[in-house]
Amino acid sequence: MNKTVKIIGSGFSSLAVACYLAQSGHDVTIYEKNATIGGRARQLKRDGFTFDMGPTWYWMPDVFERFFADFGKKPSDYYNLIKLSPAYRVYFAGHDYVDIAANPEKIIKTFESIEPGSGEALQQFLDEAKSNYDIAIKDLVYRPGESPLELVTAKTMMKLGQFFGNISKDVRKRFKNKKLVQILEFPVLFLGAKPSDTPSFYNFMNYADFGLGTWHPEGGMYSVIKGMVTLATSLGVKMVTNAAIDKIGVENGNASWLIANGEKIEADLIVSGADYHHTETLLDEQYRNYSESYWEKRTFAPSSLLFYVGFDKKIENTEHHTLFFDTDFDIHAKDIYDNPRWPDEPLFYASFPSKTDADAAPEGKEAAIFLIPLAPGIEDTAELREKYFEKIMARLESLTGQAVKQHIIFKESFCVNDFIEDYNSYKGNAYGLANTLLQTAFLRPKLKSPKVKGLYFTGQLTVPGPGVPPALISGKLSAGLIAKQLTKEPQVTVKQTL
Repeated sequence: MNKTVKIIGSGFSSLAVACYLAQSGHDVTIYEKNATIGGRARQLKRDGFTFDMGPTWYWMPDVFERFFADFGKKPSDYYNLIKLSPAYRVYFAGHDYVDIAANPEKIIKTFESIEPGSGEALQQFLDEAKSNYDIAIKDLVYRPGESPLELVTAKTMMKLGQFFGNISKDVRKRFKNKKLVQILEFPVLFLGAKPSDTPSFYNFMNYADFGLGTWHPEGGMYSVIKGMVTLATSLGVKMVTNAAIDKIGVENGNASWLIANGEKIEADLIVSGADYHHTETLLDEQYRNYSESYWEKRTFAPSSLLFYVGFDKKIENTEHHTLFFDTDFDIHAKDIYDNPRWPDEPLFYASFPSKTDADAAPEGKEAAIFLIPLAPGIEDTAELREKYFEKIMARLESLTGQAVKQHIIFKESFCVNDFIEDYNSYKGNAYGLANTLLQTAFLRPKLKSPKVKGLYFTGQLTVPGPGVPPALISGKLSAGLIAKQLTKEPQVTVKQTL
């Protein structure tokens, strides 16, 4: 039986679940708090420059292909992909840098040139990572986290020890060169936790990095959002912007209505892709599944200080994606996870999309996005933002050997307070819940409310976890649980009399 479904939020997971539910024949409407669709993957345009405000990395292209294939489509029906070569550059102390090539054979040669014997070690490591990728991404992450038995398969039982080891120990056991260690630990940062707290099994992220490569959708990651909007619209999904949700109403144990901008909106089913903690505050307390103390005890992925900068010249000695690992990662990580504070010497990341995408900046100019990972919930002031901008600009100039500050046309920033204001993000986190051992699969917040019938969740605080590909998968999982529930409901037939 077709239902009226209201979806809160319009990020990747919300758009994904909307597409699946509309494909099944349901009447689907998305409600977005902000003025544009996309959730955290919004776009900023200014003075001829275009920036992705949220995600800038396109990894795991197979997950995007699988999503669009579910609707008889391909990513190329909506956007053009460019494989980056090199995938990214990593700067270290002493003006030293390593370029990560676009294929694993060249990466192996790079490793071998830095640490003799590491080429063979990397090949073995990647073989294991690919095996884990095939198990995780092709199977496990498409399970809804309802039971620990979902993780028990013949293949995972053979990998059991990898759930109790950690990435940091595994990498350091094989590689001694500090630069190579940092390069191999980098991909798991997308999972939101320290490598020492990330189970060994998650080395599949290294295969996603070295094996599948780094891509750029022409027009930026927002092109993926636009493609999903086009698909959703073609399936009949309706979208309402500037529609903050103030209340989720429950009647007779069922999620029955929303209040948006003072208007009561009836629903048969409600799905929230908004911040999980915030969504539960829209319910009366007796219907919330997780207490404030529960959220307080979770390990959250970092927040971020972001800068969107227009330069009046091209920035040299950088690649599209450039990482600045010229300071101590372990100290920075402690400032995020162990003793939350502003780091003295932060690692940072820069994206220069105009190096690949001419439309990202006017001719002869450069668009740049800078990101500093931060602890969620810390103080956020204009003075702190400016202090850290000066820090990273000085290091950018020093490491790349050029003047840049005098070439800034404009800059805009986005930090903890903005994540809270724009996305109702718990403590201003940017990436949701970290994928630690005790926050994996069935141990994450549930996709289906156990207290309110017809209320579902999707997105980076639930299954399978943070990141854009997991968000697409999360939408599919939520839609699957809804389909499963509806098949259990008794069907009412109406007898006709002649």
